[in-house]
Amino acid sequence: MVFEITPDAPIPPKGVDYLHLGVIHLRTYQRYKSFLTPAESGQLDRTVLAGLRAAAAFLDLALHNAVGRATSAADFIDKLSDAVPHVPFLGYLYFEVLSEYLMLHSTTPETKTYAQAGELNNWLYKRLAFAALDSMDQLFDLARFGPRHQRLVQLIDGIEPALGPGAAEYVRRRLSHLLARTALRPSQDAASVSFQGADLGTIQDAAPGLIGQMIFREIRYMPRYQQLYHCFEKAKALEAWDYWNIEGIPTPFNGVVPKGEIGINPTYPRSTVRVWTAELDGNGYLHPADEVTAVVTPHLASWWAPPRQRETQRATDDSRFELGPAARYPVPQRTSTSGVPA
Repeated sequence: MVFEITPDAPIPPKGVDYLHLGVIHLRTYQRYKSFLTPAESGQLDRTVLAGLRAAAAFLDLALHNAVGRATSAADFIDKLSDAVPHVPFLGYLYFEVLSEYLMLHSTTPETKTYAQAGELNNWLYKRLAFAALDSMDQLFDLARFGPRHQRLVQLIDGIEPALGPGAAEYVRRRLSHLLARTALRPSQDAASVSFQGADLGTIQDAAPGLIGQMIFREIRYMPRYQQLYHCFEKAKALEAWDYWNIEGIPTPFNGVVPKGEIGINPTYPRSTVRVWTAELDGNGYLHPADEVTAVVTPHLASWWAPPRQRETQRATDDSRFELGPAARYPVPQRTSTSGVPA
């Protein structure tokens, strides 16, 4: 299908960095935690604390790097990989950092061609995802993204060999900074935080963004999630829609760097939306065919969560990962000013 969104005035590109949504997740949970039973609340706290304790050594290592205490890049990557199953949010940071590295530093003829058209080469991050994660055409879950150092070098070498030597060091520096920015309270001094031996209340006070991301994920796996879904998700959706309207965002993108994917703000009052079925040409582009009478409405999708075992059973081969659905990405097609990608 092809969607045409026409706002009433020129709109600057604006997005929402989902890596920073942890504080909103935590605030929503605190507001509606009465929907959980005492047993559910207790289990949630124990699960989050267990994950933090298992990953505490790496979290402290990353914060040490964030304040300038550089450590071995290869060792950092391997410890990051070990920590991802315990704190899945780290997989999202890892992937976003590598995507950013590839798109901003690529110098291939392909990238230069896209740059001349004012576009980032978002083929690169899609190649990365499809090479690192199995069954990408079915489900996409960055909680499973955790290649160790040797595998990381292989992945980057297979995409753009010239970028291989600098990848691990870039991840060490950039991910450490992003963790401090997204996990900690803005006024928190990263040098004074230690996850090792800390209780959950202390960590929540220092790192509300990280706790919010972990709570959000754990709630999705509760047996009663079907009943809890709208209680928690509607509140966050309303907050997001309100922000988009205040900022004048009819077509938000999601992430640190725009990667060619946009959404439609279903509550934006100052734009029109037209919809067509589409036909695919020989170059992989879609062209409008028959217009469809459709109205975009602000309704949440039906609740859904992946089977828990997909996330907890770590793959034995670092080149393969079982997937769950924290996000869905399209099949690898690049966006272009010259056409609409399939």
